[in-house]
Amino acid sequence: MLRVQDLRKSFGNKPILKGVSLQIEEGDLVSMIGPSGCGKSTLLRCLNGLESMDSGLIEACGVVMERKPGQTQGLDEIAHRLRKNVGMVFQSFNLFPHKTLMQNVMLAPMVVKGVSRDEAAAIAERLLEKVGLSEHVDLYPIHLSGGQQQRGAIARALAMSPRVMLYDEPTSALDPGLVDEVLDVMKELDAEGMTQIIVTHEMRFARDASDYIVFMEKGEIVEISDEDEIFENPKDPRTRQFLRRFI
Repeated sequence: MLRVQDLRKSFGNKPILKGVSLQIEEGDLVSMIGPSGCGKSTLLRCLNGLESMDSGLIEACGVVMERKPGQTQGLDEIAHRLRKNVGMVFQSFNLFPHKTLMQNVMLAPMVVKGVSRDEAAAIAERLLEKVGLSEHVDLYPIHLSGGQQQRGAIARALAMSPRVMLYDEPTSALDPGLVDEVLDVMKELDAEGMTQIIVTHEMRFARDASDYIVFMEKGEIVEISDEDEIFENPKDPRTRQFLRRFI
């Protein structure tokens, strides 16, 4: 479903991703963990074409985006095709404040896919019910809790019928009591077979829900393992140091 090969990205003279390679199968739920600043979020943004890579290859849902070292030609058209199949949910929700929850979810299918208002409304209604927000469709984001806004953001991403969902620390801005309601939506999507990649600091969720876990440090993938093995017997000392509180 998704393949990354020798992905490199720098900001100025500072390398952020140092030749990352990864393969994810259809239906997998993958948690990406690691210290802040290790490149997790940058990798996620590259996978969605929101950040341009310096070099490497990304293949997602049959769309291939490749950049050779030193290549200057843009990849905007390929990135646009990539985003049709790869949805993304951000840390800060990013709902339009001047639109209701229903209007937020309806907008992208109407603008990008050209579906009718009635069809978009039916899609939005179904998805908002899926994430437990059917009673809040006419509310504006300011009247919703953080957890409700984040579930609305998930519904908005799902409205484009993506085959892969990316989440960039989707619960880090939430009060602890609201975290589970967002994570439960991801578990339900996993049960339905959605391919998901989650950058998270929620180690309990990573251990309980992931098919496997990717540990990154300093722009590199250090270790990939299933949830039990990486917590019970990490192979790399850097992984052990990071997870020392959880082992």
